[in-house]
Amino acid sequence: MLQELDHLMEEAGDVVFRLNGAGTLTFASRRATALIGRLAPLPGLPLARLVCDDDQAALSAALSATLATRLPQTVQVRIRAPETDVWHALRITCLTPSALAQAPAMLVVGRDLSEQQATEERLRHLATHDALTGLPNRLLLSDRIRMVIANARRSGQGFAVATIGLDGFKKVNDGLGHPAGDALLQMAAARLRKTLRDSDTLARVGGDEFVAILTGTHAEAQIKLVAGRLIAALQSPFEIDKHTIYVGASVGVSVYPEHAEDEVRLVALADAAMSRAKQTGKARCVIYSPTQAGPQQHDISLEAAMFQAVREGEFLLYYQPIVDAPGCEIQGFETLMRWKHPTLGMVPPVRFIPIAEANGLINLLGAWALKAACVQLRQFEEVAKRSLYISVNISPRQFRNDKFLGVLDEALAFSGLPGERLILEITEGTLMVDPVHAETILSRMAERGARIAIDDFGTGYSSLAYLKRFPISVLKIDRAFIRDLPASQKDGAICSTVLDLARHLDLSVVAEGVETAEQLGWLEQRGCQYIQGYLTGKPMPANVALAALRDSMHAKLVPHDIPTVSTASQQVAP
Repeated sequence: MLQELDHLMEEAGDVVFRLNGAGTLTFASRRATALIGRLAPLPGLPLARLVCDDDQAALSAALSATLATRLPQTVQVRIRAPETDVWHALRITCLTPSALAQAPAMLVVGRDLSEQQATEERLRHLATHDALTGLPNRLLLSDRIRMVIANARRSGQGFAVATIGLDGFKKVNDGLGHPAGDALLQMAAARLRKTLRDSDTLARVGGDEFVAILTGTHAEAQIKLVAGRLIAALQSPFEIDKHTIYVGASVGVSVYPEHAEDEVRLVALADAAMSRAKQTGKARCVIYSPTQAGPQQHDISLEAAMFQAVREGEFLLYYQPIVDAPGCEIQGFETLMRWKHPTLGMVPPVRFIPIAEANGLINLLGAWALKAACVQLRQFEEVAKRSLYISVNISPRQFRNDKFLGVLDEALAFSGLPGERLILEITEGTLMVDPVHAETILSRMAERGARIAIDDFGTGYSSLAYLKRFPISVLKIDRAFIRDLPASQKDGAICSTVLDLARHLDLSVVAEGVETAEQLGWLEQRGCQYIQGYLTGKPMPANVALAALRDSMHAKLVPHDIPTVSTASQQVAP
């Protein structure tokens, strides 16, 4: 009977044992014996002798619990084998005394966990390491930095975090394809890892960026030395698929605890310093300095507040008058976006516009502003009893958006505004990023009757060829050229040249930032048609603009301490 039972147990699991009440082997399956090899069990050998020392306590507890409760127990242990220890899940069952066994006995059936353990280990590795390079990823990097911070607090010794960004990596992907780019990243990772010490950590945090934790490195001389080696490691050519590729690297460094005391801020500041290195020549190292332009500490919270502001309707539009130079009568308004935060007050556009441009919210805000401005102009015209125009700034991201023309059509249709009473202001830089696309979009905008104004003219690209190529109607002279008039001969020469150029090209001109009567007089004498600035009106809410139009006395908008020019006859808007 026992022999039949033993034969059945051979197939019950990867390893099978029968034990007496003392935990001593009375039977072992052939597969168990083969696994253990030269440590083949003999009658009377305790099962505990077959498992690793660290697991013997857990096994003993499971055996005792099985005998005490007569309930099955499961325990994971490593069974000793000649080559390597093998994890098994052992299910221990108490055999009731019977004709087979007069004393308590236990059956142990084990399942090999090697494959499961290997799979779990692979998954753990994938969760904490970059699949392409095998380096730690951002998750493991954060954990490592926290560990180094803890050690630094105990020892009082600082350390550095370096962000390494490849220079010119995009050209590899664009020119040779992503497989070549992946190969280059793998080779770059190997070079960087070889350059660092074993005590340092190198991680890939995405794209072509790596982060290194330089333990014990905190003096500027040390940092410069290590950064120089990292840069040099990537300056040598890469040979990939018979192509010789040259890239470089820019390095940004932050230091604990001088710059920050938490892992998120340390990496953010190192990244800011790396961006600074790229902006100032590449292939160099920049150590973070608070005096340099870095990431704004409240950008993330401000971004969250912006989305809330959209839901709560905190954004509003202000309107700055654009007047004719001879009479200072309002001909139109430039639309300017404002954000009135319930606790921060009026948030400057210079703070929230770049964030909206970066996260795409500018498309939503821009569409709303365009539609609202067109509707508001109809109300302005009803009060003024004459035709006016509205000027709306178009951001680079809006201009590149495939849906922009649809947004323009919707704004014109919703408001019923004729296209010729809408001016869309675009910067030179926006147009020149992709001139072919710009020409197509501008032509379609012109087909709708909308006019195009070049904002901040003269501060962007030096080439004037686009004035002939694109359907442009208005040039807006940047306030930088107006500020020092009429005293500055150089600014005067520039403004005179722009006015003469516009006259020959049949373009209208608006001078921005006009703040004094002397500036106004100088511009009027040289034929500038339209003026915009604090002299003739600050940006104002719609109700204030309506009051000015209703009273037909624009002088009320001008500060009392600045001489005004009397109202003259109406002129056609630019």
